[in-house]
Amino acid sequence: MTIPHRIPISQLDHCLEQLLGNNPPKLLPPETIQQLCHTLKTELLGVPNIMSLQTPIAVVGDIHGQYHDLLEIFRISGSPPNTNYLFLGDYVDRGYYSVETISLLIALKLRYPDRVFLIRGNHESRTITTNYGFYTEVLNKYGGCADVWAYITDLFDYLPLAATIDGRLFAVHGGLSPSCQQLDQIRAIDRFKEIPHDGVMADLVWSDPDTEIMDFKLSPRGAGYLFGLDVINKFCRENDLVQLIRAHQLCNEGYTSYWKGKCVTVWSAPNYCYRCGNKASVLEIHHSNYESKESAPPQVLSDHYVEALPGQYFNIFEASPENDEDTVNGKSVNGTDDEDGGYGDFYAKKHIEYFL
Repeated sequence: MTIPHRIPISQLDHCLEQLLGNNPPKLLPPETIQQLCHTLKTELLGVPNIMSLQTPIAVVGDIHGQYHDLLEIFRISGSPPNTNYLFLGDYVDRGYYSVETISLLIALKLRYPDRVFLIRGNHESRTITTNYGFYTEVLNKYGGCADVWAYITDLFDYLPLAATIDGRLFAVHGGLSPSCQQLDQIRAIDRFKEIPHDGVMADLVWSDPDTEIMDFKLSPRGAGYLFGLDVINKFCRENDLVQLIRAHQLCNEGYTSYWKGKCVTVWSAPNYCYRCGNKASVLEIHHSNYESKESAPPQVLSDHYVEALPGQYFNIFEASPENDEDTVNGKSVNGTDDEDGGYGDFYAKKHIEYFL
């Protein structure tokens, strides 16, 4: 069967209607998902490892299959194409609606290619999704058939690794690597493969900032590194950047700012795993007309709006009513339901303070 490389807008609109016009959203047929993934892979072949994006743009952190909370993001920050979006990865696993979440994001990316941008997180991986929910969810929702999982995880190999915003802000899922000091080194990576256990590509999706150190340190996650102030200062200086924007770590208030805004974490899955009770946020960036020397601690403007740096704001939100309903209904979290309540690390296999 020959699959066309272009999907008519009418067909994409029909997919979006199925997902957005029903509660709960309707599953797309496997043949449709195959076509969507094939088409997007073809388009992503020409996208560089580091996308060059411009403000204004809204940056979204981990979603983890919390479909109704993704719709809440569109409610508070605007729906595509009225708002430009950069999603920082971790679209699947943990939540109950990983299939619907990634299906919606794929359809939106195809429908509004210049408004919606997706990069790869550590959960956009065959190994991780096999163990943390997405694979099991696909089997449950598609009658024991794993084809949809295969189509989507193949697509993950094509996702870009990072983005710059106005050439001054660097956005990535996790963090920095001791093996990479220049953006050109990231641009040269062969990304079209499963995320390796180590190396620059792995570090970009696994690493975390640490205010207690200055250099690099092995991460307790078992993959990636912890990096300190000297590391980020050098990276920004050598690449003419003023800020690192990333996701990857649960934040009780929905965001965390390090080193007076030099590095920020945006977390977009409220009440993570339907039991953490945390807030979530979207980082809305209106402009980048500031210098790093002007950085200051975040300014709380209201209960739902916090200024990160001049021109950028964390729009903070709570879990959607549907999230609460799922919690009350007592659904178990997809995938591994460890005794430690979902804490843990896939590689280290021991209890640590980070969420995977």
